[in-house]
Amino acid sequence: MLATRYGCEDFSDFDDFARNFHIDAPKDFNFAFDCIDEMARRSPDKTAMVWCNDRGDEARYSFAQLSAYSDAAARFFADAGIGRGDAVLLILRRRAQFWFAALGLIKLGAVLIPSTHYLLTEDIVYRNNAASVAAVVTTDDETLCAAVEQSLPQSPTVRIRAKLGAKREGWLSFDEGLDRFAQGETLPRITSGKDMMLLYFTSGTTGMPKMVAHNHLYPLGHITTAYYWHALREDSLHLTMADTGWAKAAWGKIFGQWLCEAAIFVYDQDHLDPHRLLRALARYRVTSFCAPPTVYRVLLTANLPSYDLSALKQVTSAGEPLTGDIFDRFKQGTGLSVREAYGQTETVPLTMTSVYTEPRIGSVGKCNPIYDILFLDADGNEVPEGAEGEICIRAERGFAGLFMGYHRDDAATARVWRGGVYHTGDMARMDSDGYVYFIGRADDIIKSAGYRIGPYEVESVLERHPAVLECAVTGAPHPLRGQIVKASIVLAESYTASDALKKELRAFMRASAAAYKVPREIEFVDELPKTISGKVRRVAMRADEQNENEENNKNG
Repeated sequence: MLATRYGCEDFSDFDDFARNFHIDAPKDFNFAFDCIDEMARRSPDKTAMVWCNDRGDEARYSFAQLSAYSDAAARFFADAGIGRGDAVLLILRRRAQFWFAALGLIKLGAVLIPSTHYLLTEDIVYRNNAASVAAVVTTDDETLCAAVEQSLPQSPTVRIRAKLGAKREGWLSFDEGLDRFAQGETLPRITSGKDMMLLYFTSGTTGMPKMVAHNHLYPLGHITTAYYWHALREDSLHLTMADTGWAKAAWGKIFGQWLCEAAIFVYDQDHLDPHRLLRALARYRVTSFCAPPTVYRVLLTANLPSYDLSALKQVTSAGEPLTGDIFDRFKQGTGLSVREAYGQTETVPLTMTSVYTEPRIGSVGKCNPIYDILFLDADGNEVPEGAEGEICIRAERGFAGLFMGYHRDDAATARVWRGGVYHTGDMARMDSDGYVYFIGRADDIIKSAGYRIGPYEVESVLERHPAVLECAVTGAPHPLRGQIVKASIVLAESYTASDALKKELRAFMRASAAAYKVPREIEFVDELPKTISGKVRRVAMRADEQNENEENNKNG
C-alpha cells in the first residue's frame, strides 16, 4: 500500500498505535504527483473512483485516467494564465470534474478553494476579495453562473471564468479544455511541502468566514482518517456523504482514501433520498460509509433490513455528536456500530473511534496519535482526568495534518495559537480509559447557578423524543441564575406546539438527565438559524436572547 511509504502500518492494539504511529513527510511532497501519478505508474487500471448520479448516469475512472485528466486540467489552467500561488475557486458540487481540476491545480502549485454551490453573489464577492481569487470554475447551473457574473464588477482580481459544458460568452469551457490539452509536455514539479495548497472558508458561526490554510503536507495527515478510522484497504469502496465544497470532502473523498489505494464512491445527488441512497450502497457494494448524524437519522426512516448492505463493513460519523438512539437503531437495522470522530476544518480527526477502539455511546473515540493533545483549563493548565478542559494541540504550524494559520489574518491566528499550542475552542473531558466526550464550543457552555452545561448534553436527550425533529440549546439570560437552559425545538411533522408538550418534554428530560440540565424555557420554532454549511448559529441565538432581555428590562 502506498501509504506505508509515509508511516502507515498495522499495530497490535491502541496502545501500540498511540506509542509508535508517526508520519514520514517528504519535504517536497505533492499529492497529485506522489499519489495519483505514482498509482498510475504502479497500477494504471486499478479503479480509483466510481461515480453515479440519481438520474442513472455512471462512470468509472482508473488511476491512469485520473493522472491523464489532472495533467490536462493543469495544462488548461496554465494556458489560461494560472500558476503557482494563484487562488482558484472551485464550485463543482460532486461532478467528476472537481477531482480533475483539484489535482491539476495541485500539480501547478496553485491554491484550490473548494466552495459550495449554495453561495450567493455576496458570498462569492467576499471570497474573491478575501483570497484574491484569480479564477472561478463552476458547474453549468444557470443560477450559479449568473451569481458569478454579478460578482465580477466587485471582484477585481478575477481574470478567468470557466464552466462545465458548452462555452458561454466571456467564459472558458473546462470540458473542452480537457480535450484540447489531453496531450502536452510533462509537467514539472515546482512545489514545496510547506507551500499553500488548499484554502477552506470556515462557516462563520461568529462572524465572517476565516480562511483556513493547508499546505501540501496536509493530505498525509489523512492517512489516519482513511486507514485507522474508515478502515480502508486496497479493495475498499468508500463513500463519504459530503459536498466537495465542505472540508469533510478532504476527510473522505480524496486524500487519505487514495493514499490507501482504495476507490472512492461518488453519489452526485440533488437531494437526500434515503431509499435511493440505500439502493446505491447495495448495488455498488460500498464497503465503508461515513456521514453526519443527520444523514443516519434520515436513513433510519427507511426499512434498513430490506436492503442488501452485506458488503458494508465500516460505518463512521463526524460533524456533530451522535445520539445514543441513532447508534442503537442503526446497529439494530444493520448489525454495524457507528464509529465517531471529532475534528475541525483546521485539522484531521483529533479523536476517533479507530479500528483499535471499541465504540462507546457518547464518546468521539480516543486521541489521534498524530497529535500531542492536551486538555487545558482557562489558565493554560492541564486538567485532571475526567475534568472538563479545552482540547488543544502542542505542535508546529503546518505539519502534516494541521493548518498553517488563518490566511491574511494574523490576529485570528494569534488568538488560537499561543506558546506553541493550538487552542481549538472546543471543550471535552477524557475518562480513565482514554475515551473523549465532547461537550461543546467554549462559547456555547451554559453557566447556570454554578453549573456548567454543554448544549449537546441536553440536545442528545431531547432528540430521542419522537416529537423533536431537531433542536438547539443555548443559555438565556436570567437575573438570579446568570443563565438558564433554553431549548429551541423544531417539531416532527405529526406534532403540534402546546404547553402540554413542553411539560412532556421536561418530564422526558428529567427521566434521563440531572435536574439542572432540564430546559427552564422551551420555544417551538419553524427552523433553526444556520450557517451556509448547516451548523446551528448559536451565537446569533444568544445575541437575540440578549437583545430581547435588554429590551424587556428597558420596558420594565
